[in-house]
Amino acid sequence: MKYMLLIYGNEETWDTLHAEGIEQVLDQHRALSEELEAKGELVDGMGLTTANARVIRVHDGVPAVTDGPFTEAKEVLAGYYILNCTLDRATEIAARLPEAPYSPIEIREFSDPMES
Repeated sequence: MKYMLLIYGNEETWDTLHAEGIEQVLDQHRALSEELEAKGELVDGMGLTTANARVIRVHDGVPAVTDGPFTEAKEVLAGYYILNCTLDRATEIAARLPEAPYSPIEIREFSDPMES
């Protein structure tokens, strides 16, 4: 089964991770990605930025575009991993992410488009 780990964060998260040493955090992600790739569990993964982010909503057929994620959001989506593994394994991996002690990590199962 495929799962997506959604990594959330906020300014406090990033400040804490930078204070701990952002290179160490990135090294943890690189090591985890290498491990997951070697086990055949990593499908994809990437960090996300809010630079050039847009939110699109369509009202009465007219798209309304606003910049960035909603400013009232407590956390923003900061990155993701797509994994091919069990739910228990995805949960174990999510708990190992360096952001997990500071911000939520959401696990979502991919739906099967062939199911109705």
